[in-house]
Amino acid sequence: MKASVLHPGEARESLGFFERIAVGVSNWSERWFPDSYIFAAIAVVLVALGSLATGASVKSVAGAFGDGYWSLIPFTMQMALVAISGYVVAVSPPASALIEKLAALPKSARAAVTFVAFISMGLSLFNWAISLIFSGLLVRAIARRTDLAMDYRAASAAAYLGMGATWALGLSSAAAQLQANPASLPKSLLDITGVIPFSQTIFLWQSMTMAAVLIVVSLLVAWFSTPTGNRARTAQDMGVDLSVTDEAAEGPRRPGEWLEYSPVLTLLLVALGAIWLFNEFSTKDPIFAISSLNTYNFLFLMLGMLLNWRPKRFLNAIAKSVPSVAGVLIQFPLYGAIAFMMTKAQGVDGVTLSHHIASLFVAIADSDSFAVVMGIYSAVLGFLIPSGGGKWIIEAPYVMQAANELHVNLGWAVQVYNAAEALPNLINPFWMLPLLGVLGIKARDVVGFTFTQLLVHTPLVLLMLWAFSMTLAYTPPMMPTP
Repeated sequence: MKASVLHPGEARESLGFFERIAVGVSNWSERWFPDSYIFAAIAVVLVALGSLATGASVKSVAGAFGDGYWSLIPFTMQMALVAISGYVVAVSPPASALIEKLAALPKSARAAVTFVAFISMGLSLFNWAISLIFSGLLVRAIARRTDLAMDYRAASAAAYLGMGATWALGLSSAAAQLQANPASLPKSLLDITGVIPFSQTIFLWQSMTMAAVLIVVSLLVAWFSTPTGNRARTAQDMGVDLSVTDEAAEGPRRPGEWLEYSPVLTLLLVALGAIWLFNEFSTKDPIFAISSLNTYNFLFLMLGMLLNWRPKRFLNAIAKSVPSVAGVLIQFPLYGAIAFMMTKAQGVDGVTLSHHIASLFVAIADSDSFAVVMGIYSAVLGFLIPSGGGKWIIEAPYVMQAANELHVNLGWAVQVYNAAEALPNLINPFWMLPLLGVLGIKARDVVGFTFTQLLVHTPLVLLMLWAFSMTLAYTPPMMPTP
């Protein structure tokens, strides 16, 4: 860490508005923001108290905690493999060469941070997982440049912007994907919403305009909030190990290691995987297929095998990636417990904390205020249950029934939920964990910069949700043809 920085009075004069906020919150968070595990544990306690306040019994709350603790195990493993497979692909010789070429493009520290933000948000429109891992490894590559004193905290926050700004407005949107596929919709939800194609959600001009505005604004905030010169804290200042080694380049030391350095087994395994992938993508909508985390992880593990060529290099990459998923493995169960306590522990009136919150927001909304009220509701629930759109199944019946009753465009109601759900990601460590593992830092290191984005995004998103809702007419649910 640097021994000295500018004096407080000098810093106030030289720091811009956004940089002052980012650095100030960052300095505060480094002292007071807890580790992401503590953050999740506190959320568990608060939700448990909230459930008890609705009249739920201690037994039902504890039961929901225990039942929910393991409810995210499949998703936890999927998320762990997102980080592992992304890391394995990105450290392979071909991908590393591409990342190094991209890392050489920025000419200044602020340009580097803004470039990372652009890559992150652009990729997230297609796949949030690719955005997280690729952007994180791009930050590490830029940080290795000796000619550029890039603030590692600001760059790391920029790598996360895809999850906090644009992912839910693109093809990664679980809610939009679900509503467009009648075979995936529960009948109870299908009867309320019907089928809502992409043309009425993510491909609305209003939605695409919102995504474009958020990208431009986020890039501006990233540029103006990035500390430069003596104020910048580089990866070296933070003690981050950026070294890259290739132990597989030496070759086998004894006959029994020959297959570890030969591509024969790699080619056979990849050939089998390629046949399965061809069948998967040829029999399904390609966009829908890649949106499955199982398919995504399988694709990238196969690609990782192929690009690393030798099993030895592939295994070395796997071993180095595993420490990055420690937070995912121990913290995601807590979020599963939170979700169950909110949606399973019934109070004295027979309904859950989640239902009470939904009912409150629905009760105060009308056709004009629906977008803002539901946007706030989505953000609040997204902070407590950061599901990446998965909780849409739980919350959609309340939200979409209200939209029908108030004659709000159903496609825009989905986008209201999507756009607002991304907001809490900017300060909730849940989605940060795979990225932070790759970057080798803590949530407290980046939250000052993501919080600065949140301050700008929140009023901007709510304003656009309200304004664009006025341009869309209500249409009755479109039921699928038998």
